[in-house]
Amino acid sequence: MITMPTGHRLRNRDMTAAWRHVDISLCVLVALTSLFGLVMIYSATHHRSGYGFVSKQLMFVAVGAGAMALMAAVDYQKLRDWSRLIYLGAIGALVLVLVPGVGAVHKNIRAWFDIGPFQIQPAEFAKVATIIAVAAYLGSVVEEIRLKEVMVAMVMFAVPIGLILLQPDLGTALVYVVVAVGVLVVAGVPARMIAALVLIGVTGVVGILSSDTLDQYQKDRLTSFANPDQASEKVIYNTRQAQMAIASGSFTGKGLFDGPLTKGGSVPEQQTDFIFTVPGEELGFAGAGLLLLLEAGIVWRVWRTAQMARDPVGRLMCVGVLCMIVFHVFENVGMNLGMMPVTGIPLPFVSYGGSSTITAFAAMGLVMNVHMRRYA
Repeated sequence: MITMPTGHRLRNRDMTAAWRHVDISLCVLVALTSLFGLVMIYSATHHRSGYGFVSKQLMFVAVGAGAMALMAAVDYQKLRDWSRLIYLGAIGALVLVLVPGVGAVHKNIRAWFDIGPFQIQPAEFAKVATIIAVAAYLGSVVEEIRLKEVMVAMVMFAVPIGLILLQPDLGTALVYVVVAVGVLVVAGVPARMIAALVLIGVTGVVGILSSDTLDQYQKDRLTSFANPDQASEKVIYNTRQAQMAIASGSFTGKGLFDGPLTKGGSVPEQQTDFIFTVPGEELGFAGAGLLLLLEAGIVWRVWRTAQMARDPVGRLMCVGVLCMIVFHVFENVGMNLGMMPVTGIPLPFVSYGGSSTITAFAAMGLVMNVHMRRYA
């Protein structure tokens, strides 16, 4: 169980004092990973679109950096006070995107707002909003967390999960499930309740796969990794191409911008879902390993900040972000290797995409916020 710190601490209103405690290591790791991603996106797309994709991604990174700075600037105690409004705003966007004529449908999923040439996915931004709201609620519990608090927290996670399943987007919904388990465990929820939550989650996934919520091709993509030999070639084509690209890279790779499969466009969705195949083929095990080390460095700094947080609210915010980033990396890389289902979950700071990139930066801003005010 998380307990409130003893004693009364005077809050330091001097903003310059907080900015003196910026986590420089986290900033450098995020910058290097984003730069790595820009190079990989260029390599995956320049043969067919020149600088089109990488120029947009550079803009997304710039906006994300601004979001990170803004999220770090507003004291997370104020975010705690505004958490209900932040959460309700996110839920409102998830409801609005389901309205025909308002939300846009891409790949049979109604999950985006089309604004000019850009697509905004509210489910991505709702991840950070939900983390803030649940951390604010559970972190403010002074005594032992009881069934009432657990049920309220579960409902707070269940509402966005249910709305996202209506899109339907099982992959994104799974991110919320993982975050929920991680936050509840660190908050001190009894193991029996966590076991019940996991059981409910597993039952829900099985029920969705057995129902008509998802199209058949979506079900096949999600389950083909378990029995690839029994899946149709069409269903496992992307995974097969990804495996071939990564395997061909050996230890040092084919050379940057010289990957035959990447240059030939043989791997579908290579700038987004299957971005990991680019370093796998062109930079080999060494380059792919370097990328994973950068991601691991980010995870380490988030974990360190969670340990150093001055109160339960900040600690739970960091834990929520930690679970989100870890699951994204694990699922995306596993999907590229054929070890996990194809869910369309992006690789943080590397995959092309506006909503996912800005959300990842905003999440880092939240962590930075906690780190900067650990002495306040």
